[in-house]
Amino acid sequence: MSTYISPTKSATYSDASPILKEFLYYASSVRSLSPRTVNGYYIDMRTFFKFVKLYRLNLEYDVFDTIEILDIDLEFISKINKQEIYEFIYFINNEKHNSPSTRARKLCSIKAFFVYCVTKKNYFKNNPALDIDSPKIKKSLPKYLSLEECIELLKNISTDFTERDFCIITLFLNCGMRLSELVSINTNDFKESTLRIVGKGNKERTVYLTAACKTAINTYLAKRNEIELISTEKALFISKRTKKRLTPRRVEQIVEKCLLQAGLNDQGYSPHKLRHTAATLMYRSGGADVLALQEILGHANVGTTQIYTHISNEQVEKAVNSSPLANLSIKPVQAKLNKPENKTENDASSIDTASPIEE
Repeated sequence: MSTYISPTKSATYSDASPILKEFLYYASSVRSLSPRTVNGYYIDMRTFFKFVKLYRLNLEYDVFDTIEILDIDLEFISKINKQEIYEFIYFINNEKHNSPSTRARKLCSIKAFFVYCVTKKNYFKNNPALDIDSPKIKKSLPKYLSLEECIELLKNISTDFTERDFCIITLFLNCGMRLSELVSINTNDFKESTLRIVGKGNKERTVYLTAACKTAINTYLAKRNEIELISTEKALFISKRTKKRLTPRRVEQIVEKCLLQAGLNDQGYSPHKLRHTAATLMYRSGGADVLALQEILGHANVGTTQIYTHISNEQVEKAVNSSPLANLSIKPVQAKLNKPENKTENDASSIDTASPIEE
């Protein structure tokens, strides 16, 4: 089963047990987590429960996908211990070959589930996942386009709906919004020079539109208005064929095509990398500090924003060359070599008398 789900739709969780559904509905309705986040919990917990069954019954790994979890109940969950969780982490590392970040995410889902069972519902007294450390994740600098690459990308957009696709790329590069945020924009979300964005956890924020954004939006809206739409269709970005809101996957395909036209394909760029690009360019220009970036990007924690404030290679080179010693040109003085005195074969000074370091 695919783990993908539209950010505007909810899954039915038809093969989930009642207790798992209860947890997922809590995450969705009470915590107001996005459908994709809740779906991630579902996939992770389904994998975990299947493994626990596999482990307890000592089954072969090749039957993993056929294991059912509809019968998972409180009695089954109450017997889960730390050792089984450790065995699960070993399993997804060595059998599933999950990356450290994927393993950390699955452990996070397990911890969230047991917090719900122990703290929120008081089903159990002990939380077996409480003190388990997450896999260490290697921190890497975000991948982003240079200013020159951004210009090249925008100059080469030519598709069957150029005005729409140019507007999409422009908003990504100027506003730093998430893919899910872009596809959920409605035509009535605009007010003067601002745009209302609904981010993670249904948190709203205001995005200020640049002159480039306003021009791109107005040009696109003129073409959008020529399409016969159902009067209730409020989506900003629509498909010419279906006349409905673009899906996240369709936007990904549009970005891929535009990158290909600009000769920037096969470099690992994606809609999220365009978000990295917007944040990086804002910071490097000196027009946005960390707190401003946090507000623009919709981060709940300023620590998340820190990754966008990485120092560029140009800044590192400039810092090195700023040293007062960087441009000094001093020739080293040639040392005068003294002719060594003749030593006899038995001269103790000609023998290496260095003794080993004592322990």
